[in-house]
Formats: sequence, structure tokens, C-alpha cells
Amino acid sequence: MMKNNDIFINSVRFIFLIFLQVFLLNNINLFGYINPYLYLFFILMFPLDGSKGLLIFLGFLLGLSIDIFEDSGGVHAAACAFIAYIRPVVLKYSFGVSYQYNSVKIKKADIMERFTYISSLVLMHHLILFSLEIFSFKHMLLLLKSTLFSGIFTIILVFCTMILFTKKSS
Repeated sequence: MMKNNDIFINSVRFIFLIFLQVFLLNNINLFGYINPYLYLFFILMFPLDGSKGLLIFLGFLLGLSIDIFEDSGGVHAAACAFIAYIRPVVLKYSFGVSYQYNSVKIKKADIMERFTYISSLVLMHHLILFSLEIFSFKHMLLLLKSTLFSGIFTIILVFCTMILFTKKSS
């Protein structure tokens, strides 16, 4: 069960990440196909003891908010709802037994477990996002380049953000 402090922190994180994404990160476009999507940090760091149904709803709402600002027709909402739904499976194969016994702290987990968890969800999100956005087998190379390079950039940003906020709270 989430505490009041968790609810406040996640509410602020939700709103902050939307504004950061819309007003700053959406304006970054390297080489025509590399875009960072840091707003995924909300889904990645949502408390493990939080409601799975709530996470799926909030993931959809997060993606929908980005879609409204970007006028992107629901691709972010679909990708976010999917990774919010699949998150427990990814947590299970990333953290194994420690996830099953509710003893995982993502910020304090082994670096390879964290990397597996974050990169799996980010790459799944990006593959779905760009598949729906591009929606053409003719542009398969663009789809794969966008997924891979935007994914790498997003993964690096997520790790930097985790380090930044872990140091502050220590």
C-alpha cells in the first residue's frame, strides 16, 4: 500500500516529467531520429507495492498527456499502457526471487538487474511507439534505428536521473 508521501512524490514526478518532456525534451531531435523519452521514468520508478491497475491507468494517462501536447494520436498512450501492463513480468525476469519476495529496491539493486529492467521496458516502449508511429514495413530500417538509438539515449538519461536523485536523497 502506498503511503501519503509516496502519493505526493509520484504526483509531483508525474506532472514534472510531462512538462519536462513537452517543453524541453521533445525539442531534442538528434540526426532526425534520436529523441529522449524521460517521461518513462514515472512508470519505471512507480512503487513496487503500488496497485498494478492504477499503474496501467496512470501509464495510459501519462502517454495520453504527451499525445495531447504532441498531437500524436495515441501512440504514446498505447506504448505506456503496454509497458505498465507488462512491468510485473519484466520485474520478475530482471530481479528474480528478490522481486517475488518483495525485497527489491530498484535504486539499490545490482547494476545488471537494473540495466535489464530499464532497457527491456524502454526498448519495448520504443518499439511499440515507433511501430505505431511509422506503421510501414517499407521503413523498417528507420523503425529499428529510431528504436535502438532513441532507446539508448533514453536509457542513459534514466540512469543519470536515477543517480542524480539517489545522491540527493542520501
